[in-house]
Amino acid sequence: MVAIRLARYGTHKKAFYRIMVADKKFARNGRSIENVGTYNPYDVDNKILLKEERLRYWLEKGAQPSLTVKNLLKKSKFKWR
Repeated sequence: MVAIRLARYGTHKKAFYRIMVADKKFARNGRSIENVGTYNPYDVDNKILLKEERLRYWLEKGAQPSLTVKNLLKKSKFKWR
């Protein structure tokens, strides 16, 4: 099964996250299929950058977003249903 989830990058106490499409069997920061966005919680605006076209493609193919990614999509006002 394919999932859309966060992968943690950055340094100690200065993390940022990539929104990745990956098989559920793969490790959190392991092999992935595609990077579809980024999220930086330490930025003043809590920036969420999305590749909307690719994200919509994977959602239509049946990829399941994690709970955190669902909340980020709502926060960024991304319409996918």
